[in-house]
Amino acid sequence: MLPAFNSLNAMLAPPVLERFTLLANHVLASEPVATQRLAPHAGKSISIAWRGWPSLLPPPLPVSWTITPAGLLDWRGLPPDGVAPAAELTMTIDAGRPAQLLSQLLQATLPEAEIAGDAQLATDVGWLMQNVRWDIAADLERVFPPMVAQGLSQAGAAFAGALRAALARLQRVQSGTPPRGP
Repeated sequence: MLPAFNSLNAMLAPPVLERFTLLANHVLASEPVATQRLAPHAGKSISIAWRGWPSLLPPPLPVSWTITPAGLLDWRGLPPDGVAPAAELTMTIDAGRPAQLLSQLLQATLPEAEIAGDAQLATDVGWLMQNVRWDIAADLERVFPPMVAQGLSQAGAAFAGALRAALARLQRVQSGTPPRGP
């Protein structure tokens, strides 16, 4: 991989992961049962590993969070040696088809993950992945009047739908499947 890509990756990853952690904690904090399920696991860590990462892209940096006593996530930054410390729970996500992965994320569908490690923590994280969702419209209503918030939410949904459709067409073209109309 080109050194420029690696340095760009190292430069962009921390702010992206900081904001992702803030968003994840916002979503967790909005559902008291979510933080109640995580709080007993305080001090344990969760990491994400990627399988099948495309070689043309810069390799992802190791990512792990520690669960706080409040049942939230604490991202401690990138390890100085570039190797993630051992975690009590590791979620391995197949990244061999990036367009499909992005499409799933845009549909608010979490990709399938192999989960290994602490059985009770895995059960609770699995429950969170299946049951906790971000209510974007409610958050927008905290900032904008209801009519504006509804319009922004609908516009965002329409944009995400168009992007999903474009990604689906790209997947069909890459797999050699004939197009299904516009």
